[in-house]
Amino acid sequence: MTGGDLITLLPLIVLTASPVVVMLAAAFWRSHALALTLTLVGLTATIVSLFIAAGRTSRQVTPLLSFDAYALFYIGLLTAATAGVAILSWNYLQRRHVHPEEYYMLLLTATLGGAVLVASTHFASFFLGLEILSVSLYALIVYPIYRTQFVEAAVKYLVLAGSTSAFLVFGMALVYAETGTMTVSGLAPLLRAGLGGADVVVVLGVVLLLVGVGFKLAVVPFHMWTPDVYQGAPAPVGAYVATVSKGAVFALLLRYFRPVSLDPGSSLFLVFAAVAIASMVAGNLLALRQDNVKRILAYSSIAHLGYLLVAFLATGERAAIAVTFYLVAYFATTLAAFGVVAALSPPERDAESLSDYRGLARRRRWTATAFTIALFSLAGMPLTMGFIGKFYLVTAGAGSALWALIIVLVLTSTVGLYYYTRVVVAMWVRQPDEGAEAMGAAVDGASGAVLAALTAFLIVFGVYPAPLIHLIERAVSSLL
Repeated sequence: MTGGDLITLLPLIVLTASPVVVMLAAAFWRSHALALTLTLVGLTATIVSLFIAAGRTSRQVTPLLSFDAYALFYIGLLTAATAGVAILSWNYLQRRHVHPEEYYMLLLTATLGGAVLVASTHFASFFLGLEILSVSLYALIVYPIYRTQFVEAAVKYLVLAGSTSAFLVFGMALVYAETGTMTVSGLAPLLRAGLGGADVVVVLGVVLLLVGVGFKLAVVPFHMWTPDVYQGAPAPVGAYVATVSKGAVFALLLRYFRPVSLDPGSSLFLVFAAVAIASMVAGNLLALRQDNVKRILAYSSIAHLGYLLVAFLATGERAAIAVTFYLVAYFATTLAAFGVVAALSPPERDAESLSDYRGLARRRRWTATAFTIALFSLAGMPLTMGFIGKFYLVTAGAGSALWALIIVLVLTSTVGLYYYTRVVVAMWVRQPDEGAEAMGAAVDGASGAVLAALTAFLIVFGVYPAPLIHLIERAVSSLL
């Protein structure tokens, strides 16, 4: 391996070294502030290394990974989101009787798994990245182990994710046994053919692969774990699962299964379309009567992954741009929403009940404003990134004449307005229940700064998205 290859691999090298540094520092000196500082330094160094690696002409150091502009963009997105989660975790962990140092090590390790996923061009790196991410998430979900709710959520995720990994590996084995390929380039012609005349073993292998990916994305019918895990996990970890974990898997889906959209009549296309419709309908309808904010966000995330599949099934460069822009908007919006939950949560529990937010605007007006903007962005209201994102999704779908999917997207988005508005009304109109504990007595400066930055991001790029669009165009051009 040459020096140039090492520079290309620099983002992964830095991400690998960061949790090791945090672990060694914790072994000699237990300090929450030091662990967070080292984590943020490692994440910042990773982002800097992306610019260094971007100057290299060599992108394929190994058959397992491709560090093209697409991979570098998504690694940067995952890294920035992880930094936001780390800062939001500071005060959340300070209020609880846990040793927080290992938490940041697990956060960095999970991000390393996500980075491997977005750069993956081979089944081996696909599975390796997915397992690094998943194993870290098991521990993160149960990290404050003093509550049985955390343990229950972690066990559910562990059992289901372990079973899904078995399906995934078996699917890879079947595809390899029949085709002799484990690479994206070898899989693409197979997907382009639509599996119509493929051997039954190959069809079964691809189906098992889709089962594994579908579980990680929590799309229907693999979605039932989502509300329980979101509700049971600590609020910052819920934000991480909803953004970094799902974003990394969807970036991999776009790289591996992009040829599906080239044949609208193929069986695979119809499967993805059915999953998209079911996710949009089920996610929104199941969220309607929820009184738990975390479960509302969980069902909402199922619907949003369905929205993303609409653009995924479209053809052309605009489709990939629409998916990536919507993912960026979804990251910022979800981090802001879960960030408010984390910031307002008292030591003994999370601020997850809808009644906790009654009258919040009277106590913490700016926090309520940030949450309102995040919810409006999830609903796709104008002047937010969510509106621009949905506009791009509809445009991409219309360009490929996916009218049935577009109609479902528009109708279910209208349904979504109801349950987002319920939370907004609770904050701005309702009075707190008599004798209820008042949430939001104080939001620490670090969390407040992150929430302010995310809110500004949603508004600025909701009004003027052109710079971000240009950046995304350069990133996805290497994929196409």
